[in-house]
Amino acid sequence: MLAGLMAAHAQDAPAPPQGPPDGPQQLKPLDPVPAPEPGTSESGDDTQEAERTPGRDGDAAPGTGVPLDRDAMLAELYAHLAKAKSPEEAAPIAKTIESLWLQSGSDTVGLLMQRAIKAVADQKPELALQLLDAVVELAPDYAEGWSRRAVLYYLQNDVEHAVGDLRRTLALDPNHYMALEALARILRESGQKKSALSAYQELLRIYPYLPGAKEAADELKLEVEGQGI
Repeated sequence: MLAGLMAAHAQDAPAPPQGPPDGPQQLKPLDPVPAPEPGTSESGDDTQEAERTPGRDGDAAPGTGVPLDRDAMLAELYAHLAKAKSPEEAAPIAKTIESLWLQSGSDTVGLLMQRAIKAVADQKPELALQLLDAVVELAPDYAEGWSRRAVLYYLQNDVEHAVGDLRRTLALDPNHYMALEALARILRESGQKKSALSAYQELLRIYPYLPGAKEAADELKLEVEGQGI
């Protein structure tokens, strides 16, 4: 099964993606996202209250709520990640990328994400889905909202909707390597080996040292192309 993918990372020091151990694995629940800044209310109905909470976007692109330099920072970091010479060099770059993924530029979205993750931890998937639906509705250009909802769909064995949200994530951020790895694994599980191989090859272009990715690609290449025949 899809192993430990798309798990969120802590704000200060998000853990780098881990390669899957041998054998079937369960998708890990999402970890907490950074709490909203002081001044955001925590009482009342989850979705309605979050929608009433004004976001403090600061220096943001007009109408987007996203920091002006976020996309430029990500582009530079992705370029460095692709050129990393070792896993040790790649790991801190990946940590920084993953912390930027969490930045929506909106306290409202941050509050909804936090409560959605708590709902998952409390085994309240319907509430979590309602909150994540609100996230993607309020911030349709926020890739992390789609990727997190994909995790919830997968946990509910709704692979069709999980794949849809993963593809949406990648449409917004083609370099989102965790979404691409999740999609590659789902494709492999469903027997779409050629498509899975292509996804892993693209993944290795983005993050050459993502643990487990090269091994999975090599195995698929043998299955798809045969052993030199």
